[in-house]
Amino acid sequence: MENNNKSGWRQLLVDYPLHNHYKEIHIPAYSEFMPSPKIGLSPYGDIDYSIFSDDDTFGWKISEMEEEMELKPGMNDIGKILLKQIHNLGMGLPAHHISGHANQNLINNPYWTQELSARAGNLKNEKYVCLLPLMLSKTQDDKGRVTWTYFGSSIHGPETAFWKSFYSSPEKEIPEFEAIEFFTTLLKKVYKISEPLFQSGFRILPTTSSTQLPEFTKPYLINDNSSFEGVKFLLTFRPFSLLPQIVKEKYFSGELALLPFPGSLVFWGMPTYEHLAKQLPLARQIPMQNLTPRHRGRGSMRVTQTGWIYEPHPDVDISKVHQHLLHDNYHRTHRWQRINRHEDELAMPTRISGIIKTLFSTELNSLGLYDKPMARNSQLWTKDFELLLDGPNASKHKFVEVEKHLLEGGLFGYRFFYPPMQTGLHFVYWHRPLFGYFSDEKNEMIVENCKLNGYITAYHKDDTKYENPVNLWPRIQQRKTHLTAIHDFDYKHDHYLHQNALSIISLFEGWELFGKKSLTRCFAQRLAHLAKHKNINIWLGDLPNMAKDKETGEWMKNEIEKIIQSEENKIDSNESLTFSYTANRKFEENWWNDIRYLAHGEFINKDNADCIQDEDTQKKLSHHHRDLEKLGDYLIERHRKAIKDAGMEGFAYCGELPFKWQTDFDFSLFGGWKLDHEGHTYERDILVVIPGKNRNEAVVFGDHYDTAYMEDVYNKDVGGSGARISANGADDNFSATTTLLLAVPIYLKLAKEGKLERDIWLIHLTGEEFPSDCMGARNFCLKILQNSLQLHLDKENIIDLSNTEVKGVYVMDMIGHNNHKNSDVFQASPGKSAESLHLAKWAHRVNMNWNAHTHKWNQISERVHLERGKRTTSENEIPQIAKFLSLEGDVRNHLDPYSSLFNTDGQIFSDAGIPVVLFMENYDISRTGYHDTHDTMENIDLDYGSAFAAICIETVAQVASISPEQMWKREHKINNEILG
Repeated sequence: MENNNKSGWRQLLVDYPLHNHYKEIHIPAYSEFMPSPKIGLSPYGDIDYSIFSDDDTFGWKISEMEEEMELKPGMNDIGKILLKQIHNLGMGLPAHHISGHANQNLINNPYWTQELSARAGNLKNEKYVCLLPLMLSKTQDDKGRVTWTYFGSSIHGPETAFWKSFYSSPEKEIPEFEAIEFFTTLLKKVYKISEPLFQSGFRILPTTSSTQLPEFTKPYLINDNSSFEGVKFLLTFRPFSLLPQIVKEKYFSGELALLPFPGSLVFWGMPTYEHLAKQLPLARQIPMQNLTPRHRGRGSMRVTQTGWIYEPHPDVDISKVHQHLLHDNYHRTHRWQRINRHEDELAMPTRISGIIKTLFSTELNSLGLYDKPMARNSQLWTKDFELLLDGPNASKHKFVEVEKHLLEGGLFGYRFFYPPMQTGLHFVYWHRPLFGYFSDEKNEMIVENCKLNGYITAYHKDDTKYENPVNLWPRIQQRKTHLTAIHDFDYKHDHYLHQNALSIISLFEGWELFGKKSLTRCFAQRLAHLAKHKNINIWLGDLPNMAKDKETGEWMKNEIEKIIQSEENKIDSNESLTFSYTANRKFEENWWNDIRYLAHGEFINKDNADCIQDEDTQKKLSHHHRDLEKLGDYLIERHRKAIKDAGMEGFAYCGELPFKWQTDFDFSLFGGWKLDHEGHTYERDILVVIPGKNRNEAVVFGDHYDTAYMEDVYNKDVGGSGARISANGADDNFSATTTLLLAVPIYLKLAKEGKLERDIWLIHLTGEEFPSDCMGARNFCLKILQNSLQLHLDKENIIDLSNTEVKGVYVMDMIGHNNHKNSDVFQASPGKSAESLHLAKWAHRVNMNWNAHTHKWNQISERVHLERGKRTTSENEIPQIAKFLSLEGDVRNHLDPYSSLFNTDGQIFSDAGIPVVLFMENYDISRTGYHDTHDTMENIDLDYGSAFAAICIETVAQVASISPEQMWKREHKINNEILG
């Protein structure tokens, strides 16, 4: 075996840790640049062993869900579109997406010669066999979904991925019988030939004498000087123009079949895109990508939009332009759309804008409430295939230059480009062959699910020519539990597609993330995506009836029973650190009154962009300055007073983390942005540091203290004025901000009593809402990644926090609205890491502890015989005292379509690899009171929200106080041995 320390996937760790590589960069808003998803190794995290294995140096694991629910259907969907166009080309029918404008893609194309073109439609016995290497990777979208995405054709030519499919590592071939089986199956399916491979007349003609082929091919090899006598099936990837004349003659006469069909290789011989590839190597993907329409990726693979745009210009003869190749408009989507993550936003009404406006415009009408220029996620070129823009690598000046060029007119090609998945400093692609052919029986092109899996390449960020990849091989998982969950359960009773499959797989994934330690039944219920009327026992009992056959359902039930505990653990109702401070009327009243003051008091303009300079907004403003500075000062004053009152001055601190608002484009109509860039102000997160025994570790508890613009005020379609006015923000997000204000005195007391094992950091993040888009979280994460966090107490006093390891983050966003009053549900939505799930499990334990207390608390004289509380009808009236509520905290992981992590600052922490859990109400996408005029006290449920706040406060206290021995440990810490 190769050197385990320096070969295979371990080469992707050579730059770890990554701190030094973040010194000169910033993390842009996802609305301005959707970055690569971090797979296998995140910036702050550890090796992901759901991807890699220590005993498989060259393997990259592909889960059953990816293969069965994205990749297979995606290959089929994309394959049908590709094969139809290729068949049209061979039949002499219109194939404009292949031929391009004025047939320019086929002129001097060595794979599609004039001889072939002249015989199109009369190719004898042609079955149009295709062995197309597609280039795939995972990308992230604005709903936080990480989906396999189709990028087009392999940049390594038509045959490399095919031959590498017969290897499992650089030096190890797959068994010979498996290799031979592929070809015998091909001949049987396509040509109805059942003879042994050699006797059937199958031979291989290498492209060049230096082409590296697997060992099993030797008996079948021939060369240019061979007689070709008896050859009936010739496998070759040579351009047709370079084939021996005798081969061409036998092909045209129908005596010999070429595998693959020569016309299927035209994508690698287009002079147009080959010219563009000299400037942009990934342009070799585009010819094949052009054939497929945009697709969100639900139940298939994601496909981004490509096309041509035309701006009137005298040098362009529009009559020679194929009109159906022009795509001048784009359906805009954003993370605040009121849809669930399992729904297809492209099938719903969306805002449509022109391509140029979508890419570059900062006019307020183009931006709407939630859009930004998308040029950084794009690539553009001229009609002569000269590169105009490589968005991910462009300078700010380049954007201005290119927009001006486009507006001068002409014909321009473009594609929206979302960077592929990234491991460390490497970008990762999968080159996977697609096998298809023409079926005489069905009179159509067939996509076959073949066992050729290609290979995976990882390119270092500095390898701009994509010449020196790390080569890996896919390992498609075949766990019976997962495959059975996907294929063998009836979906007719599911609330959403694959609900039972996701429930089952979530349990097994959680079990594996916990080191294959059994799950408590209660936690398993919160982790599974069960219908609300079912508990884990009822659901397990129903599994046999939900399976396609009862025996399979019984088997699955037994497998799940093996990974969950047979009996529920008892809750120690005395185990709490903070409930004595929060489970009382005083806490409820303080929580209510603080929210009311922050939402309805003197702080009015609370969006970072305030005040917008357009006439509609200016007319509606009560005053014309931003109030975030004054609000921030108030928060600092409150915290410093709490520190002083606790006698903790000099031990606990409150200060700010200042930074500048960085963007690619000029947003000078946003008053806050303008003042920042003119040097009149700056942005800041506000941080409180409460000391624990170990000052080198911290648990972070956060909110965001800015508010959003109100849609019903802005939207003229529903009677709005077009003005961008900040919401009061009672729920979003002063329900959370107030919780931090009330938590500080409690944590200070715990610190003074020596009960905290590690620091607690309470952070008010700025700029979560549009247009700043998680700006405070991005800045905070970047400073953590850079090891450069500095807390500013004032201009002279700065505290260095760079050596503190963040063990976990709890982010609160909207915890006071309870639209489902009969269920009293909240979500504790973890990031993707095992550590995040541990944080969520701790929240679950606290939730169960709270619920165990409520019956006892409701028996005291103050609460006995009380009913549920009622909401107020006035911001000046506090609801009457009511009984304590028991809450149901759903643990909504990345498989749960109702997780709202993506819609918050929590997504930034998760992507950075920092363990995180989002605390949020059971977010109802259709309700009023979100980003509108109704985000007021009338929409705050005091009893639900104060109980939720108490659970949040206790959870952070618990995690901060557990001993080092109780703290979860990574199973595989990256160390010098692994780094080699």
